[in-house]
Amino acid sequence: MEAILKNYSVNEHTWLILSSILIVAVFFRFSRLWSVRNLDLLLLLLMSPGLLMVNASPTTNEPHNSIGDIWLFVGSTLILFRLFFDSWFKRRPILTQNLNSHGLLVLCVATFLFQVIRVITEPLPETTVATVQEGENLLQGTDDEHQEYTENEASPGPAQALLGAGATLFTNSELAAARLLAVFAHLAAVIGLYMLGKRRFQDSQLGLAMATLYLLLPCTAYNVGKVHHVLPAALIVWALVTYRRPLVSGSFMGLACGVMFFPVFLLPIWVTFYGKRGGLKFCSALGIMISAILASHLWTSADSQSFMQQTVGNIDWSVLKFRGETAYGFWAQVDESYRLPVMACFGVILVLFSVLPMKKNLEHVISHSAAIVVATQLWYPQNGGMYILWYLPLLLITVFRPKLSDSVAPEIPTSDTVVKSNAFPASTGSGKHWFRSHRDAIVSYAQIDRRSRIDRAIIKR
Repeated sequence: MEAILKNYSVNEHTWLILSSILIVAVFFRFSRLWSVRNLDLLLLLLMSPGLLMVNASPTTNEPHNSIGDIWLFVGSTLILFRLFFDSWFKRRPILTQNLNSHGLLVLCVATFLFQVIRVITEPLPETTVATVQEGENLLQGTDDEHQEYTENEASPGPAQALLGAGATLFTNSELAAARLLAVFAHLAAVIGLYMLGKRRFQDSQLGLAMATLYLLLPCTAYNVGKVHHVLPAALIVWALVTYRRPLVSGSFMGLACGVMFFPVFLLPIWVTFYGKRGGLKFCSALGIMISAILASHLWTSADSQSFMQQTVGNIDWSVLKFRGETAYGFWAQVDESYRLPVMACFGVILVLFSVLPMKKNLEHVISHSAAIVVATQLWYPQNGGMYILWYLPLLLITVFRPKLSDSVAPEIPTSDTVVKSNAFPASTGSGKHWFRSHRDAIVSYAQIDRRSRIDRAIIKR
C-alpha cells in the first residue's frame, strides 16, 4: 500500500476496528435494537476476530490459533441455526440504511479501490498464481501435472485452467494476470449483488447496500487475493440474478462446480426449485458447461492417464479420510471420529432442504443454499470455518432480501400449451387480440339475446 499511498499503513487489526465502526454507523438499526438485522450484523462482525486469529499464526500449535479455529467453528454453527429458521420469518420489514444512495455509492467505490490497491501491492496466494500458470499451459497445449500446494487450504477444481487462460489473454505477465483475476472475481461479486437487488428485489439501494457491506467486512480484506474463495460465490449470485433463464443459470452453476467442490451440494435444491421441465433445461446447461471444462483438459492431456490426473486427480479426495495428517484447523485438535456424526447431520440437512418444500420459491433457494455452504465447513477437515467468502454473498442476500414468496421458477410451456395458443387464426394473433377485435360484435349479440329473453318473458305473462 505504501508504494501507491506514501506513509499509509493500516494493518489487519486497525482495519477490523475501522470497518466495524463504519458498518455499525451505516447498517445498524438504532431505532429497533432487537431486530433480526442487528443480530445478523453481530454474527457477521463476530466472525472476523476468529479469522484474524487464524491468519495471525500459520501453524496449528500456538494457543491463540486454536482459539481462532474454535471461534470460527462456533460462529459458523450459530450462522447455520440462523439460516435454518430463516424461512420461518414471515415478516420482512423494509429497513433503509443510515446513509442515502449517493453516500452508499461513494463508500462502495472508495472501498473497492482500496481493495484493488491491496491486490496490486500485496503478495498473492499460491493457488491464485498456480491458476494462471495452468491457464498458460492450457493455451500452449502442454501437459502439466497437477500442482501440490503448500498452503493448507481447499484445492481448486478442474475449471481453474479455463479461468487462468482467460486472464492471460489480457496481459503477458503471470503476476499481472493473477492480480487481474482477483480483481475480476470481486468485481463480479459486487456487480452481481447490485444487479440482484435492482432486478429481483426491485430496489437498487438494497443491491448497493449488499455490495458495500461485502467490501467493508474485514473477512473480505483478509482474503482479498484468494480467487477460489470469491469466484464460486460470485457465480452463484449470478445464477440467482438469471434464475428466470434456466439455461443461463445452469451454466453459471456448472462453472461454479468446476471452480470448487461445494456448489455441487446445491444442485438438488436448484433442480427441485425448477421442477421437471425447468430442471431439465438447468441440468442440460450444467452438463454442457462441465463437458466444456473436460474438453479443455482433453486438449492438453497427452494420454488417458494424464486426462484422469487433470480431472479426477485434481479433486482432493483426502478430505473424506479420517486420519490426523489430513486435518488442519479445528479437526486437527479434536478426534476426527466426531466428524462422522457431523457429516451425517449434513446429509440429513441436505435431504430436508432438497425435498421440503417441494414447491420452492426464491426465498427457499437463497437461505437453503447459504445454509448448505455453511454446513459444509463444519465437517470440512482443512481449515473448515475460515472460508467465509464461500457463503458471504449468499448470507448478505438472506439478510437484505424482501419477501420473495411470489418469485417462483419460470413456467416452461408444454406442447399442449403451444397448441392451444395457436388455436386462433394466424391473422388474429393470440386469443386476447381476437377478443379485442370482436368485442363490439360480442357485446351487440349479448344485448340482442338479453332483449329477446325479455320479450319472451312478456309474451308468457
